[in-house]
Amino acid sequence: MPIMEKETGRTTVGQVLPKVPLPPLKQTLDTYLKCVQHLVKEEQFKKTKAIAEKFGAPGGVGEVLQKKLLERRDTTTNWVYDYWLEDMYLNNRLALPVNSSPVMVFPKQTFRDQKGALRFAARLVRGVLDYKALIDARALPVDFARGQLAGTPLCMEQYYRIFNSYRYPGLKTDTLKVQMKAASSAPEHIIVACKNQFFVLDVVANNKQLNETEILSQLEKIMKMSENAEERLPPLGVLTSDGRTEWAQARDALTKDQTNRDSLALMESCMCVLCLDEPCGLEARDTTRAVLMLHGGGREKNGANRWYDKSMQFVVGMDGVCGVVCDHSPFEGIVMVQLSEYLMKYITGSPCKMARASSIRDPPPPKRLLWKCNPHIQGLLAASGDRLQRLVDNLDMDVLNFNVYGKDLIKKLKMSPDAFIQVALQLAFYKCNKRLVSTYESASIRRFQDGRVDNIRSATPEALAFVMSMTAERATFTDSDKMKRLRDAINAQTNYTIAAITGLAIDNHLLGLLRIAKELNMEKPEIFSDETYSSSNQFILSTSQVTTTMEMFCCYGPVVPNGYGACYNPQSDHIIFCVSSFWENTGTSSAVFVKALNESLLEIRDLCNRSSAAATRPAVSGQGAGLPYKSGK
Repeated sequence: MPIMEKETGRTTVGQVLPKVPLPPLKQTLDTYLKCVQHLVKEEQFKKTKAIAEKFGAPGGVGEVLQKKLLERRDTTTNWVYDYWLEDMYLNNRLALPVNSSPVMVFPKQTFRDQKGALRFAARLVRGVLDYKALIDARALPVDFARGQLAGTPLCMEQYYRIFNSYRYPGLKTDTLKVQMKAASSAPEHIIVACKNQFFVLDVVANNKQLNETEILSQLEKIMKMSENAEERLPPLGVLTSDGRTEWAQARDALTKDQTNRDSLALMESCMCVLCLDEPCGLEARDTTRAVLMLHGGGREKNGANRWYDKSMQFVVGMDGVCGVVCDHSPFEGIVMVQLSEYLMKYITGSPCKMARASSIRDPPPPKRLLWKCNPHIQGLLAASGDRLQRLVDNLDMDVLNFNVYGKDLIKKLKMSPDAFIQVALQLAFYKCNKRLVSTYESASIRRFQDGRVDNIRSATPEALAFVMSMTAERATFTDSDKMKRLRDAINAQTNYTIAAITGLAIDNHLLGLLRIAKELNMEKPEIFSDETYSSSNQFILSTSQVTTTMEMFCCYGPVVPNGYGACYNPQSDHIIFCVSSFWENTGTSSAVFVKALNESLLEIRDLCNRSSAAATRPAVSGQGAGLPYKSGK
């Protein structure tokens, strides 16, 4: 269970946000049937429809569960928060790297030498301390919604979990601990990983934070200490890259020794982890930097130079490969974006803050974390390293920098860029597989207290109608038909988006009904043991828009073995797509998907161009093939 000591979900200006709504049961069941009808066989759908009708009937099981959920909504800040956190993250037993932890890939840095890299790292740490000071003072400006229904203030709670969260592995479920105590007990050290060794860097000496020069001096000492081969300890960090149950078992074995308990206590109470990576010897193109950020290149490279339980890991590679790795359970991607952009502006913008020699103190040297490893633990390290290597070898990543057009052109077409891109992703998937599948697009529900996300189910019936028209034999559909279907698909996507961000989507609601039934020790309702429900929750296409205002991009792995992860970053004149899949699944290929996506984006643009040209010609038969009407995002 998540353990939290926290304030109620306010914006920083003290406005209390509304609670997440609970949609009407009938509305959710109707939407559920609409979402799955075109994705399952006809016979299967008939069965599902009958089950859903029985579940939602007056006096039926659904009504009982809905009543209990309404009671829960009245007595909690956010009725879905704990259910969602456990279902989405804490109960998941897969390894964090690739499967769960998103990363932000910074532009490739050019360091003249090792000192240049350490200077960048020292500056980054100073930026982190400044950002943390803003958080501690609750002085971060409130985020306001952009895109659909822009201008609403958003819940800021996620930011207050950046530096004081830790995800403990458990045998069955993980625990997210968030220390929301008084600032006096706040962490005042960071952990520095270097050559698979871990060091404690106190950022405060004599009640005063270290300045940039002092941090640099400490990092240089750490570098020197890490080079001492006699003192080198086993690469304990690799254990955190393993499946959560495996890591929980290994952690139990570690804690039998006091030395290890002391080291874990320091690790688990740090502000963040700074990973000083060795050069990886690979060409630093986008795709390579993306995979290295996701898994460190395995145990032979920097894969053990990590501690995945910690919410924030900042990676500074001596070869200029830099970025951020996040545990996803405390916060969404927006938090990672805001912090990353703050740090890049801090590093590049401000003049060098190196202090004068006279004012430099000589703080105590950093301490190495010590570990005691018996043969059993050595065996666990080897097994974890093998499993990480398999994950590294399995990840198939392709970064597409689509530079023919970006969101400016889409807005000129009076369409929502996000909806447009989602429809293009559906077309790409259809080109590769001749079918659509259950699709996940994260939708922020931060308009509400403690809001996290719900799901936009982008594989709409309207999207299917459109992609079928685009892939049919020539002349089956006129441009006017295709254009109408495109408009319908974009409107359906936009409407679902608005429903989701206003707390009226179906995934959280269905999860809540399932969990309440479990709490009441009821037999699992048939709607949840139905094959349609389980297939509708296998997200073969898992997508997310993560927009940045600076040159950087986010990526993550697929959420199912036969799936794709597709993260996209729309800019004014280009769009970055990070597409991931697994080599072990022969039915997926990131390169094939990226090729289909590139074609889809061009084909949709060409269709819009032809239609607008036709609309400006003198009307022959008055067929309205003009530009699609506005749906904005």
